[in-house]
Amino acid sequence: MRIALVGGRVDAERDGVADYAANLSAALRAAGTDVVPVQVDGSPRDVVAAARRLRADRPDVVHVQFAPSAFGFRPWPGLLPDLVAAPVVTTVHEYGWWAAPAWVPPAVWRAVERGGRFDRETWRLVTAAAGTVTTNAGHAAELRRRLGVVPQLVPLAPNVPDLGGTPGRAAVRRGLGVPGDAEVVVFFGFVHPVKGLRYLIEAVAALRAGGRDRLHLLVLGGFTSAALPEGEARAFRAELEAVCREHGVTEHVTMTGHLAAERVSAALHASDVAAFPFTAGATTKSGALLSAFAHGLPTVVTAADPPDPDLVDGVTVAVAPRVRDAGVLVEALGGLLDDPARRARVAAGGAGLAAGRDWAHIAAAHRELYARVLGRSVPGHGVVAGRSRA
Repeated sequence: MRIALVGGRVDAERDGVADYAANLSAALRAAGTDVVPVQVDGSPRDVVAAARRLRADRPDVVHVQFAPSAFGFRPWPGLLPDLVAAPVVTTVHEYGWWAAPAWVPPAVWRAVERGGRFDRETWRLVTAAAGTVTTNAGHAAELRRRLGVVPQLVPLAPNVPDLGGTPGRAAVRRGLGVPGDAEVVVFFGFVHPVKGLRYLIEAVAALRAGGRDRLHLLVLGGFTSAALPEGEARAFRAELEAVCREHGVTEHVTMTGHLAAERVSAALHASDVAAFPFTAGATTKSGALLSAFAHGLPTVVTAADPPDPDLVDGVTVAVAPRVRDAGVLVEALGGLLDDPARRARVAAGGAGLAAGRDWAHIAAAHRELYARVLGRSVPGHGVVAGRSRA
């Protein structure tokens, strides 16, 4: 089986979807699947050139990893199903917020989508796909509501699994410049305005002012990404540093920039509580959140709308019920830090969510999907059931 894996021209160290594609490619190869990477910048010329190469190369399946930012917010990769000969499978990493072109009224888009041939976000990538994958229940529900498509749900794996073998909390903290006796709240992931770090800094400052004078915030992750170019990234880091100065916590906030996976894993082990105060709310489509779970960290999240059914307050996470609100983060973080039993309970619940989510399982699910698309069988599985439309 030969799979052409299509993604954007972005570096895996600067883009979560590119990192996902790199891990999927490696896992598929380890399982015996021939994978050919194809990068597309999203421009019409590049899409046509890629389609020409794909027709000549004749893969069994063309698998597109879709997110608007991966292709520079250009919609043209959405025409690939009509430009290539092989069946197309699409993984929808982002859905429910974008349209191309944006000036078309929503009512017009709804009328177009009722025909079942075109979608405002993915154009033909989903409506003409031989199979559709999504990584979370929220996107799956929106695909079904809008297009009547029932995708295959293949949950994410942690961005950084528990790599073990750490040199110990004290040594890791020394290497990061974090006090050995600190209570460490950690954020992990690409740093971006939508991650809500301004409010987390304000919450940490308020908790310190209220008596938790050993509290320290550790921000693990680079600022420059496909979604935040270098100039904007520098400006945003300066903005967060100004927030730290304004609230008097500059010495109590450490921003590491990008770190290798081994150092991230060690730093997560050296932390006490994780926090993901996303301005749109957190869901399990975040591989960074799953990384915190995999390292056994009790975790605070902001509530999404609709809420992620796996993120249950007091069971798998501590939920801050509003976004862009430092006060509710103070309550959620303080509640965890003050209650060892609650910390242990949500840490165990989060670890249970991450259990079994690894790249070997993800690769197996994809191999079954490809076999279904091609009408073949996978050893030990047979031919799996097909996709349906509601």
